[in-house]
This record gives sequence, C-alpha cells and structure tokens, in this order.
Amino acid sequence: MTVKPIHLPDPPPRAEDLPFDDGEPLESARHRDQMNLLIDSLQDAWHHRDDFFVGGNMFLYYSELQARTSDFRGPDVFVVLDTPRRERLSWVVWQEDGRTPDLIIELVSASTERVDRVEKMRVYANIRVPEYVIFDPFSARLDAFHLDASGTYVPVAPDSHGRVASARLGLSLGTRRSTFHDIDADWLRWFDGDGQLLQHGAERAAQEAQRAAQEAQRAEQQAQRAEQEAQRAEQEAQRAEQEAQRADEEAQRADDETRRADDETRRADDETRRADELAAIIARYEARFGRLPEAGE
Repeated sequence: MTVKPIHLPDPPPRAEDLPFDDGEPLESARHRDQMNLLIDSLQDAWHHRDDFFVGGNMFLYYSELQARTSDFRGPDVFVVLDTPRRERLSWVVWQEDGRTPDLIIELVSASTERVDRVEKMRVYANIRVPEYVIFDPFSARLDAFHLDASGTYVPVAPDSHGRVASARLGLSLGTRRSTFHDIDADWLRWFDGDGQLLQHGAERAAQEAQRAAQEAQRAEQQAQRAEQEAQRAEQEAQRAEQEAQRADEEAQRADDETRRADDETRRADDETRRADELAAIIARYEARFGRLPEAGE
C-alpha cells in the first residue's frame, strides 16, 4: 500500500520575511518632513499612552495574496488604535489580530495624485480603513473622507477653521503656517479636542525657553521690587531715626526750659523770702523805734 504524502499549506509570511523598504524615497524633502512632523508630534502628544501605533512610509500587508504577488502598499502616515506600542518593520494585518489602520494619510504629488485618489482609495475602502486623508504639501490642499456603512468613502466637511475631524482619534487635522526644518509653509498639523496644536519638539523647546525667559523676567522684576521696598524701608527707618532724634532734642530743650523755669521760680522765691524777711525786720524796728526816715529826709 502506497501512502501519499500530505501537502500542508505554507504558513503565512512573517513581517521579517517580507520586504519593508522598496528603496524609493519620498517625493521630496517637503514630503519627508511633513511625514516626520505628523508622526513625531503625535508620538510626543501621546507619549503617556501604550495602546497605539503610528507609522510612516512603511508597507501595509493586508492579505497573503497581496504579499505573495509583491503588491506593496506603503501609506505615508497611518495610525492604529488599541494595539501595543512597539517597533515594527511593516504592518502585517494577520500578525496584528486582523487590525487595519484607523486612519491613513497620503501626501500627494503630481506623480502620485491618481494612485492616491483612485487606486489606494479603493484598496483602503476594501480593507475597511475608517478614515482616509489626502494632503498636498505644496498646494496645502486637504481632503478627508470617512467610510460609510456601504463601504464608500464620503467627504468630511471642514470646520470654520478649515480643519477636518478624526472621530476615531478624537483629533483634527488642519494647516498651520509655521517654520519647520527652516521651511516656512502651511504644514498639516494635529489639533486636540480643544483646538490646541500638538507641538513638535522645536516648538515645545521654544515655548519652554520663552516661559523660562518670562519666569526669569518676573523673578528679576520681583527682585527689583524687593530692593525698592528695602530701600524704602531703609529710608523710612532713617526718617524714623531722624524724627526720634528730633524728639529727643525737643525733649532735651523742654527739660532745659523746665530747669530754667524752676531756677527762675527758685530765684523768685528767694527774692520774695528775702523781701519778706527785710519787711519783717523793718516792721520790728519801726515798732520799737519809730518810722524810718524816707530817703532824702
């Protein structure tokens, strides 16, 4: 009896078995900077969280057939929620419990416009990516879409600030005129639920430096006020000392006047006593010998 060998299906390829770099650079330095700006600012803003992954310019593998036919898809920026925050070579859906990105951002150029707006949009809709954003770093055109119940991307209307909301992330995306890597442009930026910009490292450093300078200025002003208060206190002490000195002098003068008045009183008393004594002597004399003659008699 001949036993036929059993053919087992090949196991699905792992991330380390799949290409993760096609060697093709981004369309321009502006595209690369825009990608890094979005990734770095989100990672910094969510540094306390360990339940998300944000990647850029790395392959997204959503089916074994796609992997085996080398049908590579490399979103410029994508975010996955409810997943461990760790390093990955590529995003391989079958190694990530079937999770696909919650949001994908493509940075378009003239050469990629059709692919990003037609082919990739179709693929991302088919694998049920809930939110898809297309941005041109040079024209600053921003288009956002969300997947409806029928599996079709529907445009997201911008708010009064020209920003588009990501219901999945609880953030918004919009342009902000600023300088990044010495390029002044309308960069695509993240904004939180209160409309506050998620800053990149240089912005935070500049803000911290400004805050430190303001604190130093306030400290210097407080020191100046303290010095002025000390000077005023010293002047008040000097005035108080002068007043006390004048009061002592007045008291001394008053004592002197009192002593002089006492001396005058004593002299007057002495004169009065002598006069009384003389009058008494004269009275006794006259009583015995008769009236004394007046002067000139």
